[in-house]
Amino acid sequence: MAAEPSTNDTPWLVADAEPLIRIKGVSKKFGDFTAVNNVNLDIYQGELFCLLGGSGCGKTTLLRMLAGFETPTSGQIIIDGVDMSDVPPYERPTNMMFQSYALFPHMSVEKNVAFGLKQDKVPKDEIAERVHNILKLVELEDFKARKPQQLSGGQRQRVALARALVKEPKVLLLDEPLAALDKKLREQTQFELANIQEEVGVTFVVVTHDQEEAMTLSTRIAVMDKGEFQQIGTPTEIYEFPDNRFVADFIGSANIVEGKVVENDADHVLVSTDLGDIYIDHGQPTTKGSRVWVAIRPEKIQLSKEAPKKAAPNQIAGKVDDIGYLGGMSIYLVRLENGEIVDVTTPNLLRPKNKSQGITWEDDVYLSWEPSSAMLLNK
Repeated sequence: MAAEPSTNDTPWLVADAEPLIRIKGVSKKFGDFTAVNNVNLDIYQGELFCLLGGSGCGKTTLLRMLAGFETPTSGQIIIDGVDMSDVPPYERPTNMMFQSYALFPHMSVEKNVAFGLKQDKVPKDEIAERVHNILKLVELEDFKARKPQQLSGGQRQRVALARALVKEPKVLLLDEPLAALDKKLREQTQFELANIQEEVGVTFVVVTHDQEEAMTLSTRIAVMDKGEFQQIGTPTEIYEFPDNRFVADFIGSANIVEGKVVENDADHVLVSTDLGDIYIDHGQPTTKGSRVWVAIRPEKIQLSKEAPKKAAPNQIAGKVDDIGYLGGMSIYLVRLENGEIVDVTTPNLLRPKNKSQGITWEDDVYLSWEPSSAMLLNK
């Protein structure tokens, strides 16, 4: 049996825990445009924290304010107990890894990594030891004499990471660190990055637009939209318990339908929708007659060619409109009699015996889901 997580793994749940980074009422305006709007956030020592959102949501602006490259219009940024208002970037206990990596093409891997230490006039013996240790950590010892153009994209990414970490910052800021990598390498590097972060114990703050990347990497995520935090939580909290429709729709996929609460008891809620009556077996903070939305993840829906044995809530019939075969799973778009389209995702657990086996286009199918699978959203 897996051990219960300790408070060291979840310091944000400890009432008197002191955050390493405290962002208090921070706003940033560029003329009449508000890029970041009065946000508050605590990040704790050892976290791998992700700022997640689409283009223009304010995540990179917030990261640049942490680094000192932008000045807040209002509010306060505190790092390790020190107000950063008058602290220039080069004196902050932070380092930044840029999306472009910004490696010096004429320098070897070893010299790229050592550059910042030489600028800080660290003794030569200490530079050699620290560079050796960090190259060993990122598994680039055998590549130290190579130039950046002689490396793969993943190797250049690790050089940039080593150069940022070798200065031993308290906080490492990473702006879309995996964006330049192809999909397969990006997936592999996500785990490598998380393992390196855990080993060195440095607090990482990562900006990304990639939901899967944020879910894989982070201890917690702040979902941003229009300069504001829509929700802050662990990957499980963000995905399974979204605060609103934006988060439910932005993180992964969701079938979201508007409805009206027709029953609201302590042990369940019944919502009348275009998908029929949806029964949710857990109490929700709502009132009978109120307008709400229900979100159901595609993978929570069971798909069958056999009609249910008895009528019940959370059962609907339709016809397969389209299919997306992705190897490990298939996506079905099911059209209901009223024209609504429902997304259903099923894992391909068994290899079919022949090419025509299974559910196909225009098949009549039946959908159902557990009472605990639907998510009730008030906004």
